[in-house]
Amino acid sequence: MKIGIISDTHSKVKKAKKALDTLVRDGAEFIVHAGDIVELETLELLRDCGLKYVAVYGNNDAHLAEYHSEFNLVQEPYFFKIAQTKFKLMHLPFYMSPDADVVIFGHTHTFDSDFKGNTLFLNSGEVCARSKPLSEWAMLEVKKSEFLVTHYTKANSSDNINQKHFKYKREHNE
Repeated sequence: MKIGIISDTHSKVKKAKKALDTLVRDGAEFIVHAGDIVELETLELLRDCGLKYVAVYGNNDAHLAEYHSEFNLVQEPYFFKIAQTKFKLMHLPFYMSPDADVVIFGHTHTFDSDFKGNTLFLNSGEVCARSKPLSEWAMLEVKKSEFLVTHYTKANSSDNINQKHFKYKREHNE
């Protein structure tokens, strides 16, 4: 199963749309937003992308609470299971214990893909291109014996989207 991951979109709705369009084009079957959504339009993009999704509140998202029942918004840490894999989703990296197969977080605006023990810790980086002159997002492909991570980057001054790939062998406990 392919899971598209975005985070820290802030006010950059066009950048969020580019990231989502790329993930959908590349076969994402589920979308995760790891917080700091900021704009209602970004929630609408998630809802309208044609895929199931989950989005966690970030530290800049309190104003979105009024839309909680309209969109699939959750509070952190949020545990869920898809593709026979246990996920923990949060924005703030406060709950970094290995109590899931995959721990997805945001907030740091820095891509991170780290496999420790049998847990993948994954931050897709910042879509908003606030801390650096590029937008970033990720795709996680969950397979029975491995995790495949694709890190996407798009420089602000370019139309090109670059990809870097990471592969992690996993022990799958049914």
